[in-house]
Amino acid sequence: MTTITRREWLTASAAVTAGVCTGTRSAAAETKKPEAEFRYCLNTGTIRGQELGIVREIEVTSQAGYDGIEPWLRSINDYVEKGGTLRDLRKRLEDGGLKLESAIAFAQWIVNDPEKRKAGLEEAKRDMDVIAQLGGTRIAAPPAGANDDPNLPLPVVAERYRALLEIGARMGVTPQVEVWGFSKVLSRLGEAAFVAVEAGHPNSCILGDVYHIYKGGSDFSGLELLSGAGMHVFHMNDYPSEPPRETITDAHRVYPGDGVAPLSQIMKTFREIGFRGALSLELFNRDYWAQDALVVAKTGLEKMKQTAAL
Repeated sequence: MTTITRREWLTASAAVTAGVCTGTRSAAAETKKPEAEFRYCLNTGTIRGQELGIVREIEVTSQAGYDGIEPWLRSINDYVEKGGTLRDLRKRLEDGGLKLESAIAFAQWIVNDPEKRKAGLEEAKRDMDVIAQLGGTRIAAPPAGANDDPNLPLPVVAERYRALLEIGARMGVTPQVEVWGFSKVLSRLGEAAFVAVEAGHPNSCILGDVYHIYKGGSDFSGLELLSGAGMHVFHMNDYPSEPPRETITDAHRVYPGDGVAPLSQIMKTFREIGFRGALSLELFNRDYWAQDALVVAKTGLEKMKQTAAL
């Protein structure tokens, strides 16, 4: 019997994702792309450094012309703690013509410590309730709290992701297992694919990110093995040629098209696999944080649309 390495096994598991987690490939590769094939979303981390607060973040997103928004729970919770209401925020979203595509949260659903994991699932439930009240149906599920833990076998992570998915199914909000390139647990696209497949849940899905796929060492050709039905949101950004992968950080992210990421290849792949979800601009560039938030948001949207046309 031939012995395969863990990496070979993970790579092979990604291929299974197309048939088990996400369905078969779309015929979109054979058709001409429609005028509006993607939705455009602003992850508010892109303008987090301006410290605007969630109300102004919604206004900026709408004024810049986005279809949707991906806010951070911290900003929403801060607004509520200061006397604001979720009903008011939902009306602001509706008035601004924005769909709440996803939200960023950091509940520790994945950790080994049973008590911390129990508390993490309760936090996730509260976060999902907030998103549901705002009209949203998705939330990020990163490996928060376990980035430095090498003792998390992927089958165990899959079981824990399924537990999170079951909570989400009751709340009407789908957690998306997120690739984090700097994590020791879910740094690679193949690892996230394995977890999504082995969770064995109809709502399993992956939240990808240009920067994180690069940072984690995965090849972008791996996206070809997925199906667009298993991704609802994808984080868009770019990265420079320097510093190298080993030392590059979130702060080095740049606008799509301003770096060296193979964005044309990625867009082509999205069309081939039938991805028709939201492209969400997520940047943490300190230079952008020092600029006017509306200018940053408009520039990012323009560059995303230019990228999508590649």
